Amino acid sequence: MKVHYDEEIDALYLKLSDQQPDGVIEIAEGINIDTTADGKLAGIEILKASNKFNINTILSYTLELDHGILKQNTTEQGAAL
Repeated sequence: MKVHYDEEIDALYLKLSDQQPDGVIEIAEGINIDTTADGKLAGIEILKASNKFNINTILSYTLELDHGILKQNTTEQGAAL
């Protein structure tokens, strides 16, 4: 996921995929979901973002990983080699 914030127009974009968006679904005023042709989520756009939440919170976040899943995936990949 990539986070883009345009301070000039106060828009936040959460890029969820490298696939090209094909459609948009407005789920609330100023909150849009970009979808691909096959119905997958490509991104989320939030207009007037600073009015909806603290921008600094989203721009500085912590990622927590489930190390059990990470270890399992690494083990499976090693076995496939």
